[in-house]
Amino acid sequence: MPITASAKKALRQTKRRRVANVRSLTKVKTIAKEVRFLTQGKKFTEAKALLPRLYKAIDKAAKENVIKKNTASRKKSRITVLINKAAAQK
Repeated sequence: MPITASAKKALRQTKRRRVANVRSLTKVKTIAKEVRFLTQGKKFTEAKALLPRLYKAIDKAAKENVIKKNTASRKKSRITVLINKAAAQK
């Protein structure tokens, strides 16, 4: 347990930041999972409609340094390629 006042404050800050970070990551993962599910169900128009929401969540997470910039770019790229490839095979 922290002893000094500054260490106690740092612990409080860390807990608060962790809650926000986990919330942001969960949002990204949930929307990405939903897009993948729709793609597997051959519902490409609904999946494409969710892309802006997913992009927004990913970009916001990257802006807040929850995920790195290149990770955000990779996630967006891979999900887009997944949708486009599945739609092309249709």
